Amino acid sequence: MRFLIISIVNIALFMSSCGGSDASKDAVARVNDKFLYKSEVSRAVPYGLLPKDSAQIAQEYIDQWIRRNLVLKRAENNLTEEQKDVNQQIEDYRASLLIYAYERELVRQKLDTIVSQSEIESYYKSNPANFELKSNIIKLRYIKLPVSSPNGDKAGKWFNSSIPADRNKLEQYCKMYAVNYLLDDANWLLFEDVLKEIPISDYTNEKFSRNQRNLDIKDKDYRYFVSVSGFLVKESNAPLSYEKTNIRNIILNKRKIKLIEQMQRDVYNDALNEKDFEILQNPR
Repeated sequence: MRFLIISIVNIALFMSSCGGSDASKDAVARVNDKFLYKSEVSRAVPYGLLPKDSAQIAQEYIDQWIRRNLVLKRAENNLTEEQKDVNQQIEDYRASLLIYAYERELVRQKLDTIVSQSEIESYYKSNPANFELKSNIIKLRYIKLPVSSPNGDKAGKWFNSSIPADRNKLEQYCKMYAVNYLLDDANWLLFEDVLKEIPISDYTNEKFSRNQRNLDIKDKDYRYFVSVSGFLVKESNAPLSYEKTNIRNIILNKRKIKLIEQMQRDVYNDALNEKDFEILQNPR
């Protein structure tokens, strides 16, 4: 089987010269009775590239076109007529795409996206079995400092202080010296993620219960100040604050399903009233 393919040099020349004008329909490749033209290749190559880059992309496009059409020809030669009849599959796919596009636009226009706190709390209380933790989670503040950082003890004092002025000093200190830090313990975090930053793998719910919540840890490179304000183990119930975003998404998804189902019922009932469809006979 013979292929007609232009050289990389010629590709670069015609790609850099087409510049938005209509390219001539000269064939650059052939597979049996199918031809690939310059204009088709030019549309596949981003405008403004260096000639060598245009040439490479064009050559790759040509190669893929050839391979695709060779496999297509092999498929046509080896499949039965029944196997090659894809009209129904194409129509089914088109119908699915159109229905999906309509449903998506319906949801965009009609879905109420406001979820109140009371709805979230109600769902959480009504479905406790759905919110069992799959991993340990922790709520904490921490600072990770190089051991060479100056005034480390003073930073630790500020870290454990509740005085606003000390908190401000601590924040400025962290910006200057900390490798990483978290001064807000409002959110629950996966314990396994925290371990990537802080060496507290031996921390347990028992230690938390015994009030071992303020830690000062050193290794050869870093000093860590840690304040644990919450610790929950795997298979216990997740707190509402940890599941809030998840619950909101669940509620919105239920509304979305309900909206689409209502649309389908309305379409059916409207068509029934207008006699837009009928069952002509029993298919059995």
